[in-house]
Amino acid sequence: MKATRRSVLAGSMAVAGSWLLAACSANSPSNSVSQAFATPSALTPSPGQHVVTRTITASAFTADLGGVNVNTWGYGNTLPGPELRASAGDLLRITLDNQLPAPTTIHWHGIQIRNAADGVPGLTQDAVTQGTKFLYEFVAPDPGTYFFHSHQGVQLDRGLYAPLIIDDPAEPGGYDQEWVVTLDDWVDGTGRTPDQVFADLKSSGGDDSSSSSSQGMGGMGGMHGSGMGGMNGSSMGGMNGSSGSMMGDSPFGSVGDVAYPHYLINGAIPAAPRTFSAKPGQRVRIRLINAASDTLFKVALGGHTMSITHTDGYPVQPHDTRTLYIGMGERYDVLVTLADGVFPLVAQPFGKQGQALALVRTGAGDAPSADVHPTELDADATRAGELTPTDAARLPAHDVDAHADVKLAGTMSPYVWTINGDVFGKNTPIGVSEGQRVQLDVTNSSMMSHPLHLHGHTFALPNGVRKDTVVVPPMTSTSLQLQASNPGAWAMHCHNIYHAEAGMMIALNYR
Repeated sequence: MKATRRSVLAGSMAVAGSWLLAACSANSPSNSVSQAFATPSALTPSPGQHVVTRTITASAFTADLGGVNVNTWGYGNTLPGPELRASAGDLLRITLDNQLPAPTTIHWHGIQIRNAADGVPGLTQDAVTQGTKFLYEFVAPDPGTYFFHSHQGVQLDRGLYAPLIIDDPAEPGGYDQEWVVTLDDWVDGTGRTPDQVFADLKSSGGDDSSSSSSQGMGGMGGMHGSGMGGMNGSSMGGMNGSSGSMMGDSPFGSVGDVAYPHYLINGAIPAAPRTFSAKPGQRVRIRLINAASDTLFKVALGGHTMSITHTDGYPVQPHDTRTLYIGMGERYDVLVTLADGVFPLVAQPFGKQGQALALVRTGAGDAPSADVHPTELDADATRAGELTPTDAARLPAHDVDAHADVKLAGTMSPYVWTINGDVFGKNTPIGVSEGQRVQLDVTNSSMMSHPLHLHGHTFALPNGVRKDTVVVPPMTSTSLQLQASNPGAWAMHCHNIYHAEAGMMIALNYR
């Protein structure tokens, strides 16, 4: 079964009843992409509204990971791409100039924007063909840490991502510096492309030629990714507000399907790490972004305790921790008061070999080795279900008007991942009405964790924490509440890009 997001669009649009696209694969020539979407209406700035204008060029380039040169695709010939920054309430006018040898789009991950600017090919726009441009116009309503990336095929697993920071004009500050730390797993240009990795996963029944599946279950490799039907929505104890797990000491079961040769912090490998400089005693805000396609990380700063202040852009009551988990697509903001010396900032991939490393330097001292293991990584890591939202971040109290099932399942052989019993385009979109409080009853009946991401909205976990991406562990169930206040056709999918491309996506449509 060769199911990709684009190869199943015809079925999706027929169900939605609004569009009809010719089916085409992620690698179809640009002249085969039908023009089904009208040009979005222009936005006029309100009196006094600040307008942020930028052109983002997507092109092939050679990236230096730190002595390792790779041919890849990216934004502005840098890795990550150039940071985009605005303030809440600004109007953004961002032109994508596609100089890639393939169609592409930009998705503004986590931003609650108008549907026409969401960047999902076949659902909100036509893919932007080679040599053409597309204007994204939207108002950034909420401050926070976000990022933008391609939503075409498995292009996210190249260098097509960059930070997007929306500042709060009323931010009280209380810190001396701010660092944006972007985590990634890297394979492109090392002998394989992401498209080749995906093809290998499909043709070999999910057994990547460099698979780390034997480690991914913490000793349960033989169960890697196998479908476990028959859960019947039962509750079993767990994380992120979910009600259960059968994984014993392993909180996530298996997470990824690909063993990467490199893990990066801000585009650099541990042998040549980026260095963040400050003075002893300074207070630093670190914005953590997991832009990886297949890897969940455990993050720690050696010799320090971090105070979590935000997740996915929304504030939480300060929570001190030595280490935290961050799934694909998630973001966390932390505050740290720095000691004197040189310290490793480490992102350890869950269930895989290797790590990502950066250095924090506030004084004299030798840099640690590339394989340094700070003791903080041995502590219990904080998860979203352990946090408490601030009162301002809570969804307003409201009775639930409608329930919708979101059943995550799939198998490694054949390599097919589904929501509600089928792949995207063959599954029935979730229907909501504007103004409803909708409860998504999520069940993961597979043996893998899935970072579930919803476009155009945020949802509340059972503990009230607001997020747009949440890791759902294997064999667990949880309930997420959203306020249906942003009409359109929206994607909800696993943010393991290979699972999404293999079918684990569904549309949420307004009636």
